[in-house]
Amino acid sequence: MPSPLFSIISPVYQAEDLVKILVRRIQASVGTLTENYEIILVDDRSPDGAWARIQAEAARDPRVYGLRLSRNFGQHRAITAGLDQCRGEWVVVLDCDLQDRPEEIPALFAETQRGYDLVLALRADRQDSWRKKLLSRLFYRLLSYLTEARQDPAVANFGIYHRKVIEAVLAMRESVRYFPTMVRWVGFRTGYLTVLHAGRVAGRSSYGLSQRLQLGLDILLAYSDKPLRLTVKMGLLLSTGAFLLVPITLVRYWAGQIDQPGYTSLIISIWFFSGLLLSVLGMVGLYIGKTFEQVKNRPLYIVDANTDSHGLPQPE
Repeated sequence: MPSPLFSIISPVYQAEDLVKILVRRIQASVGTLTENYEIILVDDRSPDGAWARIQAEAARDPRVYGLRLSRNFGQHRAITAGLDQCRGEWVVVLDCDLQDRPEEIPALFAETQRGYDLVLALRADRQDSWRKKLLSRLFYRLLSYLTEARQDPAVANFGIYHRKVIEAVLAMRESVRYFPTMVRWVGFRTGYLTVLHAGRVAGRSSYGLSQRLQLGLDILLAYSDKPLRLTVKMGLLLSTGAFLLVPITLVRYWAGQIDQPGYTSLIISIWFFSGLLLSVLGMVGLYIGKTFEQVKNRPLYIVDANTDSHGLPQPE
């Protein structure tokens, strides 16, 4: 079977009512370019009836493939599952909530003809709540500082990627997956295209505040060692300050200005340095924990079922 020109991948979670609309809009959009494409929908063990809808679409059109994971592994591991199975020369990744508009795919592909290996979608006017946009802006600013690489809150998963870009991303098998940062790390000639960002057609985001904070912490620990370097600098700064205070304290003692130890300053110092030591140890412990998770070398995901009658291979 010849390889398709396009592979369109979308992780699906709590989107039972969106699967049919998503597939129809992708077909209408990509159909203006070619009929040689595949759509890969990865059910991240959605608790609703999304898998049944995916099966129905796969039965209707052989170009639609469905994967169902054995449990909820998270959006970015679900994307990895789709990438592992795709065969297209050009790969499009978009979310299932239709905020990433399938109608933008032809424009993204047209931009690649200017010599780009990947074109990322810039969300011109994000149709999200002000709180979500504020948290996103603060997070990406912090992530840019800690990773020492520019991170744009207007860029997410949506984009089109050449096969060689996807192969480079798939060569990275670390346990913490964050697709946008991995794409930036592999490099290649990158273009950007401003696109419309739609509001949610149905349902609500499954990413709560706690999930966002956990994802943010995982990304920082996986893609930056700057927190460790900052703790070293803080330790050196405090040591330098303490070293400078020693002669000052001795001079005051010899001058008779200190007649008894200061209980308050002693207790404050103990609390301060104890808290600092615990924070540094905790930071080191988090990195060790992530290293321990990686060396176990567990599979990134497990496929429970698929809609391909030939059977899809399991990941290494």
